[in-house]
Amino acid sequence: MNGLSHLPLDTPQLLAVAAALGWASGLRLYAVLFLTGLAGSFGWVALPSGLHMLQSPLMLGASGLMLFIEFFADKIPGVDTLWDMLHTLVRIPAGAALAAAVFGADQASWAMAAALMGGTLAATSHVAKATTRAALNASPEPFSNIAMSLVGDSVVPLSLWLSWAHPSVFFGALAVVLVAMVATTWVLAKFLRRLARRISGWFGAAQPST
Repeated sequence: MNGLSHLPLDTPQLLAVAAALGWASGLRLYAVLFLTGLAGSFGWVALPSGLHMLQSPLMLGASGLMLFIEFFADKIPGVDTLWDMLHTLVRIPAGAALAAAVFGADQASWAMAAALMGGTLAATSHVAKATTRAALNASPEPFSNIAMSLVGDSVVPLSLWLSWAHPSVFFGALAVVLVAMVATTWVLAKFLRRLARRISGWFGAAQPST
């Protein structure tokens, strides 16, 4: 993102940044907080005033620590699903808040619209991620979990960079990804429901009759 700090941010680019922050928060909230704050701290981008707190040393230290913990928690089968469950009430409002902060209090109407967009995108990506990881945990091998986690590790910084450098490309990619996420969630949710019914049937058959 070097060199982007001197470019003026028009409304389409602000919307792209807000969308990226919201969507990526559903996948890796702490990576979003740390990378965005780091980019602002090093002057790679000029953060909107509402995001300036992310580049404070205290915030960078806290988000960096949580990013370190999440990096490993997200690669352990079972732990990753528990981590996703615990963060259901964190990622979605955080995505909404970050998206709204791009516009700040001076643009209340845009900030409200951005909050709705950011929260919806965070919910979509979070549900898709949690559903996918839960389905992968049905497999005994850990390599698919690690592979999916590494994909998330790389997609988040890429999406943030695209939103700053190439907003139109980001929006095109986001549209494709959203369709894929919704379709994947629908298919895997059906699979998980069938699996849950099958397991429930096994336990029911194992109970001794009275």
